[in-house]
Amino acid sequence: MPKKLLILLLFLSPFCMNSQNIIWKTDINDAVAVSAEKRKPLLIFFTAQGVSPQLQNEIFATRDFEEWSRNVILVKLDLSDSSASDAVKEQNLMLKNAFGIEDIPQVCFSEVTVRKGKTNFNKLGIIGYTGSGVKSWISESNSILNPE
Repeated sequence: MPKKLLILLLFLSPFCMNSQNIIWKTDINDAVAVSAEKRKPLLIFFTAQGVSPQLQNEIFATRDFEEWSRNVILVKLDLSDSSASDAVKEQNLMLKNAFGIEDIPQVCFSEVTVRKGKTNFNKLGIIGYTGSGVKSWISESNSILNPE
């Protein structure tokens, strides 16, 4: 009996997990390399300690977002990360300012090109927490990524 229960638990556990397959890059340089290789835009999530968790809890922690996020390279830049080096902190702050991020948490979509060792970002748009659910958030994100 315990063996059957264990097998059942192992079989059902993937269905009970919520968004465990999402991998966020925390180094913009790694993300740029993957973005250039896979030709996918970046979703850069600017956050900090103590900000509202609604965007993470109501959007990023859903199965719909997990499936949709395969279309982008996920980058999470925590502007309050005390373990980050001064160079990384400065780089993240420069990106925040370059993309015009005023409020956090906020997401910026960007395409990246690397030519002759120089990285160029093409800002596509910014989106924050809308409060209208994950499907609406994804729809708005798709409008940014695929303007008509």
